[in-house]
Amino acid sequence: MRRVACVLSLLLVSCGPAADTPDIPVAPTTYSKSADQARAPEIEVPPMASLTYVDVTQAAGIDLVHDSGAYGEKLLPETLGSGCAWLDFDSDGDPDLLLLNGHAWPGHEGGGKLASWRLYRNDGELRFTDVTAEAGLAEPFYAMGAAACDTDGDGDADLFVAGVGGYRFFVNDGGRFTESTAAAGLDPGTWTDAEGATHPPFATSAAFTDYDGDGRPDLFVAHYVHWSRETDVFSTMDGTHKSYAIPTLYDGESCRLWRNVGDNRFEDVTDAAGVRNDEGKSLGVCVLDINDDGRPDIAVSNDTQPDYLYRNDGGGRFTEIGHPAGIAVDELSANARAGMGIDAVVLPDSGRLVLAVGNFSREPLSFFELQGRENFKNRADVSGVALATFHPLTFGLLFVDADLDGRPDLLLNNGHIEPTIQAISQAITYAQPAQLLRGVPGKRFVRFEDVSAQLGPDFTQARVGRGLAVADADGDGDLDVCVTSNGGRVTLLRCDLDGAAARSLRVRVVGRAPATDALGARVSVTTGDRTQVRSVRTGSSYLSQSELTLTFGLGDAGGADAVTVQWPDGTERVYQDVQPGTLVAEQE
Repeated sequence: MRRVACVLSLLLVSCGPAADTPDIPVAPTTYSKSADQARAPEIEVPPMASLTYVDVTQAAGIDLVHDSGAYGEKLLPETLGSGCAWLDFDSDGDPDLLLLNGHAWPGHEGGGKLASWRLYRNDGELRFTDVTAEAGLAEPFYAMGAAACDTDGDGDADLFVAGVGGYRFFVNDGGRFTESTAAAGLDPGTWTDAEGATHPPFATSAAFTDYDGDGRPDLFVAHYVHWSRETDVFSTMDGTHKSYAIPTLYDGESCRLWRNVGDNRFEDVTDAAGVRNDEGKSLGVCVLDINDDGRPDIAVSNDTQPDYLYRNDGGGRFTEIGHPAGIAVDELSANARAGMGIDAVVLPDSGRLVLAVGNFSREPLSFFELQGRENFKNRADVSGVALATFHPLTFGLLFVDADLDGRPDLLLNNGHIEPTIQAISQAITYAQPAQLLRGVPGKRFVRFEDVSAQLGPDFTQARVGRGLAVADADGDGDLDVCVTSNGGRVTLLRCDLDGAAARSLRVRVVGRAPATDALGARVSVTTGDRTQVRSVRTGSSYLSQSELTLTFGLGDAGGADAVTVQWPDGTERVYQDVQPGTLVAEQE
């Protein structure tokens, strides 16, 4: 039976609050300089190096336009996709680019061919070749997110794709993928509607991580809601015409954790590991270490449900601590936010872990700073993040050191989900520009300044932004950016940074089989009195994955005094007086 919900709220749309209001002026005291900031002595902020982003998509040979399948019925998944992933599928040292895609809904192809995702091989000098078919990936699947790493220890990147209808898993043998979902045991099952019919799941983001410390990459998959075309909810903004429904009208579905048992086989340990939560409506996943114990914890952004923080207790078990840790809901209203993209980083000036989550329009970015072992405080206001992100709807989100000054910046890909939003709220547009919030030093708290307008017209072009991932695609030391757009073309932005080669240290960590990608390895780079710490991870952002090579900004230091690499098994190696360039750290 088709469920019907007549919704008369002005802004009752997917991926957002149950209601919104017409334009309301922001009170001057709402997101202005806080008392803590006012009391803190001002310090000199070093000027940003000359930085611009240039759209090189067409010149690079990339031509994918995202197909949401929309044909007027406003089906829920059409607003959400899709992501992208940087992976070195052919093991030649250059990051290749996977672009995910939806496709036309069955019966509404209009005589056209079903769209598929694309794999573009990096041929050097920012030239790419579409190798989807020859690589074994030419199949239609309504894809959302992806994660890639060497799951079987043979040295090449295997691939997992999540989407509407479940999973796809591909084993890579020398640059040729074989579809192996069933052989791997990756069967997420089905859900049953009120009429007794069964439907496949709706999966979104994913991350590989070795949660149990056995050296084999395990798989965490975010699931969204119980949705099918047959059970799509009718909602309306004007009492007559269908609008995109909000996720509160659907039942949630638990994320899944799959343990790698070897030989590219996985077993479902969702219940055994303590990560089942059927209320979740999950869109993003981030691997982090909140208590510095060397075990990977997992943060999950949920859409209109409290965000999760799974603490890894060892022994293959997690405990969900989102509420006591202070990240689950808005601390003022106690309401759940509409979380999308998510990422975490350790700030070099304070040494504290911060966790950021992209939210809906008029729900500023969440910016949580770890105060104790498991206690976070939202510093969006005092850091300047809230004011800069009040109106945008943020999907893609990453901490990157864009200007290579040694401090992480926040890169955001924005876009609304309702095409008619501006007719209702003039301050909010459907297509929105990306943002770069530059991290600058502060006496009491890190501060972020919106420098987007300085980065060139290609960067600030309005898009219906979704996925976001970075890699040094041209080998010049700075991070190039892939941004995806819902129903629009994918954009590859080349980063042009003055003196990038002298300001950049890139570290590729190699482990022993089966952990060849060394997921969880911790790298510390010390320059003078500042130490930057990063871990080798998959996941983060929204439906996307950045390259596994870590990029550290050296600023004007001219090199690193020391680079310390600690592998997940405790093995450690220290490199002294490291010059700019690329360091390949191999486990002995």
